[in-house]
Amino acid sequence: MSTDRKLIDPERVAAAVDGLGDRAVIDEWAQRFSVVADPSRLALLVSIHYAREISVTDLAVVTGMTDTAVSQALRLLRAHGLVTTQRTGRVVRYRLADATVHELIHRVRPHPQARTPEDRDR
Repeated sequence: MSTDRKLIDPERVAAAVDGLGDRAVIDEWAQRFSVVADPSRLALLVSIHYAREISVTDLAVVTGMTDTAVSQALRLLRAHGLVTTQRTGRVVRYRLADATVHELIHRVRPHPQARTPEDRDR
């Protein structure tokens, strides 16, 4: 790396450059994060994560969205490789396709504690 600027910590700069790597990868992840940044799409991803596999109609109920809005959002999530489908007869269920998004959801929204039926009635 050559620069005509004076560096304070050249070793740290070198480590940062190595860590940054290919800018195309950074651009790709920035695009993915912009897709996930939408609250409705994030709600769909979190719901899919906890359900493991779930249909459009069921996702609409869970998120309070219309079937059409869910379908449009899922189309975008699928185009970005974040979800995939599994067809059983006429029913199409969505599941997470990206391990990094799976891990991210675990960090952002850990699994809730197991609840007893009595807890659910409160």
